[in-house]
Amino acid sequence: MIDSTKTLCPYCGVGCGLEALPPAQLGKATTRDKQGTPIWQVRGDRDHPSSQGMVCVKGATIAESLHKDRLQFPMMRESLDEPFRRVSWDEALDRIRDRIQTVHQTQGADAICMYGSGQLQTEDYYIAQKLMKGCLGTNNFDANSRLCMSSAVSGYIQSFGADGPPCCYDDLDETDCAFIAGSNLAECHPILFNRLRKHHKQDSNVKLVVIDPRCTPTAEVADLHLAIQPGTDIDLFNGIGHLLLKWGKIDADFVDRHTSHFSDYAVVLQHYSPDVVAHRCGISEQDLETAAKYWGDSKRVLSMWSMGLNQSSEGTAKVRALINLHLMTAQIGKPGAGPFSLTGQPNAMGGREAGGLSHLLPGYRLVNNPADRAAVEQFWRLEPGAISVTPGLTCWEMITGLEREEVGVLWVAATNPAVSMPDIERTKAALKRSPFTVYQDAYYPTETAAYAHVLLPAAQWSEKTGVMVNSERRVTLCPKFRSPPGQARADWAIFAEVGRRLGFTKQFAFNTSAEVYREFAQLTHDRPCDQSGISHARLRAEGALQWPLSGTAESIGIKDAPSISARVKGARIEVEKLQEKKPIPQPSALIPQPVKRLYTDLRFHTPDGRARFAAYYSRGLAEPPDQGYPYVLTTGRLYGHWHTLTRTGRIEKIMKMHPNPFIEIHPRDAAEIGVKNDEWVEVRSRRGFVRLPVLVTKAISPGTLFVPMHWGALWANHAEANALTHPACCPDSKQPELKACAVQVVPIDSNVAAQKSELLTDDALMPLLSIRL
Repeated sequence: MIDSTKTLCPYCGVGCGLEALPPAQLGKATTRDKQGTPIWQVRGDRDHPSSQGMVCVKGATIAESLHKDRLQFPMMRESLDEPFRRVSWDEALDRIRDRIQTVHQTQGADAICMYGSGQLQTEDYYIAQKLMKGCLGTNNFDANSRLCMSSAVSGYIQSFGADGPPCCYDDLDETDCAFIAGSNLAECHPILFNRLRKHHKQDSNVKLVVIDPRCTPTAEVADLHLAIQPGTDIDLFNGIGHLLLKWGKIDADFVDRHTSHFSDYAVVLQHYSPDVVAHRCGISEQDLETAAKYWGDSKRVLSMWSMGLNQSSEGTAKVRALINLHLMTAQIGKPGAGPFSLTGQPNAMGGREAGGLSHLLPGYRLVNNPADRAAVEQFWRLEPGAISVTPGLTCWEMITGLEREEVGVLWVAATNPAVSMPDIERTKAALKRSPFTVYQDAYYPTETAAYAHVLLPAAQWSEKTGVMVNSERRVTLCPKFRSPPGQARADWAIFAEVGRRLGFTKQFAFNTSAEVYREFAQLTHDRPCDQSGISHARLRAEGALQWPLSGTAESIGIKDAPSISARVKGARIEVEKLQEKKPIPQPSALIPQPVKRLYTDLRFHTPDGRARFAAYYSRGLAEPPDQGYPYVLTTGRLYGHWHTLTRTGRIEKIMKMHPNPFIEIHPRDAAEIGVKNDEWVEVRSRRGFVRLPVLVTKAISPGTLFVPMHWGALWANHAEANALTHPACCPDSKQPELKACAVQVVPIDSNVAAQKSELLTDDALMPLLSIRL
């Protein structure tokens, strides 16, 4: 009999602790689904500090998807118009090796690309970086974090000198003013919302401000909802800053001692008077002043944001404009205060730490930093210069590289770009031109499988052991507790085996994921994201731990490592000891403890130790509405669904909650267009169209429309939100503006709406559905 297993939810970045119980338990009937298949039971782990036993519907039903539509064996085909055939692992891996070698010799290393996912565990990410950036000599590894969190990454780096959210979830219980900007916390991060809402209800002095063009469930309970026009976030933040400066609500001593470039910022603020800001944002001056008053009068201000800021052509500027408010009022480095990005995926944080974006290297290092490259080359025992000096292609640049026939190998793992990328018809056309695509996933079919030459079956959550890191920098071990189906393998093991077949046997001589994590953790020693004091063994003994957490000299294998106190001081952190239920069996005085908050000593990771203000004027949307396309479309998640339905689309309870896509339209706009509730419209942008039933609601601002982003071509006809979006991106983070594009709307007959798709659904996806493995 298998005991219950403590693990982590594999959906969003909240990182809720779960406890999985086997289908058969002593004295109880075996748990089965409606088809009679035994399924694991999942409940919240009360001992996990991040979620405290709470779990949302996605986490509670995760086990129901584990056995459905699984890719179980490697498959190959010569061209996209041929059917797949089942092959052995040797045949599939040899073909990948041969293709990589050929392309490396004929086109060069930079013709090889890999696109990963925040669904990967840290061990998967790390081995992929070592293979691509170290051994193959190309930085062309990017992840769907580029579409999710890269603006937060660049904002933290530019403001503080390093990535990493400075706050923790305990701050939700200690703040007296929470600003939520561009995040529907109640649906996208529901467990955090429940915790914040409890604190908000218990203390009438706590203020909640929500900034969103939609009146979401989050906004409904706010003390102040600012339904700003899309693209005016910087105007709003600068307008608040203008009033705080005017009213003298700044911490002059903090600004003078711990920041730089405030004078440049103050000059910009002069141009954001309340009348100007209110007009641009579409809000009242009174509401603007109320927001500024809440911020200025509060002792502990906590801001939280997600895709509404990040997915923008001004993403980095928006993040930094919000951070500016924290810096001018010293709202950082103390309980209940600070800027807090809410990670989208379960291990997007771990991916950043492992170097999982095309401009990063493991340990919060940068490709364009010679010292960082040299340190990683030495650690990996590579020749000097082995790591390319040039940042790699972003995921969108991989698409344009396919268009120019500059990409010879595209390897996609644990993500579904044929639904999630912007300008999706252009993306599909580029994928169709790929000369060789490897697709590594747990499920089949998916939309991206239609464009693959090789399919590799991957073990997923519950079937492999590794760590994931949530939004508060908490590392949780996710142990294997069931066997993967068929011949599925762990992602890191697949990457490592290809590396060995390419001749890099010493670099990939790993037998377990614990060995992989140990090597990665050593590479973080003395870095801002130090995890050298964390291991699989310690996580098993103590439970989830937050970084930075430095290791002893013995534990990290460094004989002449500096003292613990010296390394803590060098990292500019103040250790806050946590009371653990299961202390590790060593003298506690010699063992560093986890850190809850960063920058408590008000020293930052910049050369002078000061945080940097940023002076940004608002530019607005990359594609504003005009006479031909008079509405702004925004996209987002629904409570029960996740990304592109690869898991949740296979869970009956969730599909009943959210069975169909739709479009939200304000009553004023619906009357102007000439449609009523449940009638169909065709929404057109300069790139494509969708056909959707209408939901008339006052929850959306006039002039703005909302479409959920989940449905791809496998799940509905002409319902892909990204058929409309554009690839214009932030110049710093390279994150596309998936949150806003200009559209027109016309009513259509429901019979027209139901017509079968004539796009790639017919000639690429439909043959996949008939394949039986």
